[in-house]
Amino acid sequence: MKRPLIILSVLALAALLTFGFWPLAADDMAITFDKEMIAAKKDYLASLAPADSAQRPNIIIILADDLGKHDISLYGSKLIQTPNIDAIGQQGVTFQQGYITSPICAPSRAGLLTGRYQQRYGFEYQPHERYPKNRMELFVYGNFIAKGDWLLSDQKRFPPFSEMVKMGMPPSEILLSEILQARGYATGIMGKWHLGAGDHAIPSNRGFDTQYGFYEAYSLYMADTSDPTIINQRHSDFSDPFIWGKGRTGTCAIRWNNEVIEEKYYLTDRIAEEANTFITAHANEPFFLYVPFLAPHTPFQATKAYYDKLGHIKDRNQRVYNAMILQLDDAVGSIIRHLEQQGLAQNTLIFFLSDNGGAHYTHATDNAPHKGGKFTNFEGGLNVPFLLRWDARIAPNSTYAHAVSTLDVVPTVLQATATPLPTDRPYDGRPLLPHLADGTPAHNALYWRSGYSLALRHGKWKLITDLLGGSTALYDLSNDPHERNDLHAQLPDTVQLLLQHHRAWQADMQPPSWPRIMDFRYKDGEREFWFPL
Repeated sequence: MKRPLIILSVLALAALLTFGFWPLAADDMAITFDKEMIAAKKDYLASLAPADSAQRPNIIIILADDLGKHDISLYGSKLIQTPNIDAIGQQGVTFQQGYITSPICAPSRAGLLTGRYQQRYGFEYQPHERYPKNRMELFVYGNFIAKGDWLLSDQKRFPPFSEMVKMGMPPSEILLSEILQARGYATGIMGKWHLGAGDHAIPSNRGFDTQYGFYEAYSLYMADTSDPTIINQRHSDFSDPFIWGKGRTGTCAIRWNNEVIEEKYYLTDRIAEEANTFITAHANEPFFLYVPFLAPHTPFQATKAYYDKLGHIKDRNQRVYNAMILQLDDAVGSIIRHLEQQGLAQNTLIFFLSDNGGAHYTHATDNAPHKGGKFTNFEGGLNVPFLLRWDARIAPNSTYAHAVSTLDVVPTVLQATATPLPTDRPYDGRPLLPHLADGTPAHNALYWRSGYSLALRHGKWKLITDLLGGSTALYDLSNDPHERNDLHAQLPDTVQLLLQHHRAWQADMQPPSWPRIMDFRYKDGEREFWFPL
């Protein structure tokens, strides 16, 4: 009797192992690139000639990471003063309702640098370094790692690694850097990329002559976490241990023109220093400088010098977060001062933005008085700091009350440089300078989609719909800008009309090019709203 039992046990174990380690990679989940659009892009860039001297303003885009709108003093922070960031708006225009195209890093950056909704080219979710390889990993991931408000999605099939390296900015899309490079501009990026690490997507192959920074969503601000001049603050959320664990390896490594380098100094300061070096090197020619800082994204690492300035903030977590913002403010100030010292400020467009709202799950910011934050389609996730200075064209202390979008950056720059938009594809942004001049609205509507998570801003109305959890919210932002009074139950006809608008917009979009892996839960009272990652 023992022998049959042993055989049965072995067979059962073999079956269990086969089931558990069966690969989840699906060869039919290919990421494809549009060859016709690639060809049209090539023709468009080849048609561009260097800009003439009368239409060669410099362009600087400074992008903060996970910076809440109300975490800087220009928009009402009560904890710290950010005079250098504030001065960009005070010496130019402060947009009161500046929106990004996604409440999460990478898709938001895609919309910013193309001027097109990222859903037009499948960049709907974060690029992922890896997916669960088999059912066993999926089980462990879902039951022992993903916890709290971070839950594993219901996805059971994933692209193979050969396709995963294609995640990121497709080669068919035309980046602002590629356009300006074709127009004879010197182009540089200093900081976080997060638009793909495959050869087709890295900065040196997407219009940037000079690159300093890293490819991933995060890196360490200081590689030596035992340095006594650094205050490290860890978090209990799902993502934090992965960030600290990866450190500066792989796509988190600091690179100079794609070559990994050792960086010993605090990253926020180093990004600003490299930006200033770039400005000096190209002071006598037109340049485009993209400065996507990491701050104040996790991991929370503040220098003790800035931490010690904030003794009035008793909560250590909040104190580290705001110290990082103070250091970011000084880094921004150093770039602006250097530009002025070079005599270049008069004819330089300077944008300051954040890629999404503050990461409320860190409990260092709550985006108040706005609701929600990063990963949510509430105002706290979508409505961000948005400033523009151009001394030659924009009067100081200007304000603009209507909704604008980061989609507008590319058309604004192209108009300022007398560069035609490509005609083979639709653009969703609007040139802002005419609207600043006459005060007219730049947009009738703005749209958001990430899988099942939908949102629409149409006139005074803001609709949020979560098709996964079944929650819907409707707000009249004209008298309820902080989304306190949900009207969806009282105004079902308005909800249906807005959903019709959203469906019409979606008809022009593409499905996501790769699947999500996680779902994040945001609790609004007794209701839950989910967002896919």
